Formats: sequence, C-alpha cells, structure tokens
Amino acid sequence: MAEVEVWRGSVAAWECDAMGHLNVGFYVARSMEGLAGLAGELGMASVFAPAAVTTLMVREQHIRFLREARVNAPLAMTGGVLSLDETEARLLFVMRHASGELAASFQTLVTHATARDGRAFPWSDRLRARAEALKTEIPDGAAPRSIGLEPIETQASLGRAEQLGLTRTGLGVVLADHCDAFGRMRVEGFMQRLSDAIPHLFAAHGRPGQGGGRTNVGGAALEYRLIHHAWPRAGDRVELRSGVAGGDARVQRLVHWMLDPVSGRPWGSAQAISVALDLEARKIITLSDPELAEIRKGWIEGLGL
Repeated sequence: MAEVEVWRGSVAAWECDAMGHLNVGFYVARSMEGLAGLAGELGMASVFAPAAVTTLMVREQHIRFLREARVNAPLAMTGGVLSLDETEARLLFVMRHASGELAASFQTLVTHATARDGRAFPWSDRLRARAEALKTEIPDGAAPRSIGLEPIETQASLGRAEQLGLTRTGLGVVLADHCDAFGRMRVEGFMQRLSDAIPHLFAAHGRPGQGGGRTNVGGAALEYRLIHHAWPRAGDRVELRSGVAGGDARVQRLVHWMLDPVSGRPWGSAQAISVALDLEARKIITLSDPELAEIRKGWIEGLGL
C-alpha cells in the first residue's frame, strides 16, 4: 500500500461552526488542497493553475467524519489512488489527528478533462505508471458505512422538489469569488451551501433531540455523498431543496438538491447521515419512541439522490 502526505495544517477558530468543531465546508476545502497535492505527486503540478490546459474535475465525493476536529487541532492528510480507468480515477484522502487517529476519509471521483470545457480524455502512460506506484487501500473504519456508492440516475429537479414538498433551504447566486481558476463554482461551495441550509430544514421540521428536557442540543454529520451534475458559474442562481428520507432513533438520512431555479435542472445532489448531538457530553442522542414517532411525520420515504 502506498500513500503520500498531501496536506498539513490545523483548525482555526473561524472555521468552526456552532457545534464547536471544524465545519464540513472546510473539510471539503482541505480535501481540495489535498487533491492539488496528490496531482503534483502524479506529475500534474499545475492542473489547477489559471493557465492549465488540463485539469481534474471532481464528479463526486464520499466522506466519512470519524473523529471531530476542534480549535487548534493539528491535522495532516495523505492521498493515494484506489482505481483508474480510461479517463476517471477514484482517489482516497485520509485526514488524521496528530495522535494518528482518523479524523475523516474522502473518496473523490475525478475526471481527467480539458480545463476550459471539461471534455474528458485519456490519461498518459507516464501518469498511469505513477498512479500505479501510488495505489492504496481504504484503512479499517474508513470505508462507506451507511451510504452506497452505486451509480445513480438522479431524481433531482425543481418540479420533483415541488411535487414532494421539499423545503427550500437555500437561495442565492454564484459570485465571482466563489469560482475556481476556470470560472466554475469551487467544489467546496456545494458543501458550504449545504451547511448553511441545515438550520432551515430543522426550523421547518424540528431539530431531533430537543425534547426530553435536553437544553444543549446540536447535530453532526457522520457521512456524506455529494454528486456534481453540472457546474454553475458566476451569475448563475442556485436553490437548495432539502428533506429527510428516513432513519431511526440515532440517525437521520438527509437529502439535499442544489437546483437551477431558472431551468429546474440539478447542479448537484447530496445525501447525509446526521445525528443529534449532546453538546455538553459530546455524545450522540438516542431518541425516545415518542420523539421518533414525532419526527417520522416529516420523513419522505424514497427520497434519494
């Protein structure tokens, strides 16, 4: 198994959310720095530079959040190659605490593409040889657990969201400073908007765990799958629609669609495994039967990516 360090840093106070730990959007931002680092190790050091002819386009990510990272936590990330086909690669990034404990894992599916128009084309023999040298395996405890990675045909659209009664949890426009060197919305922008959307979902349906006399309740994501269907550019509008697809007394399965409110087509879709968190004990809350019965009323069975 081969892996190489691709990022090293720590958690700043302004990167933490109301739960007191590193916000999910910054996890994805770190993974993109890691992607640039791994690209350099593969001999593609300038693929994210403004003058690049070729690049790596992220098609989807699977993320496991394994141990929370709080203010000043030192972190490091390694990267490697899980698989490679004609034009795509599945890459693995593993974030660890200074103790060596796993903080998060990322499986990132990328396409080798022309930088300006995103047209896929084959890897070179030189790059294939380097990728073979960087082949790695998923560490114990870091593989997908509750979200599958099978190919999907998205059901996301504005019309479908209206039909299902999905809550509008976000609305805005992509600004120039939200975009990468090629004019596409940065990858972490999707997760950042999802993070902003969550309070609206719970405002509409109630936050799990707030009953039973509990006073300091928050939430956390354990796992995510994010799929990019198209890439908004500066000036494009985005709308978030969200719903709860099911769960049990400990977890809820949240679904988010990022849509173009003009055409109704999807920019992206995401599924998350979410838990209610006791912010004093830093433990997952198990809902009582009456609490579970109450939140079930807002679930949308069959809602998917």
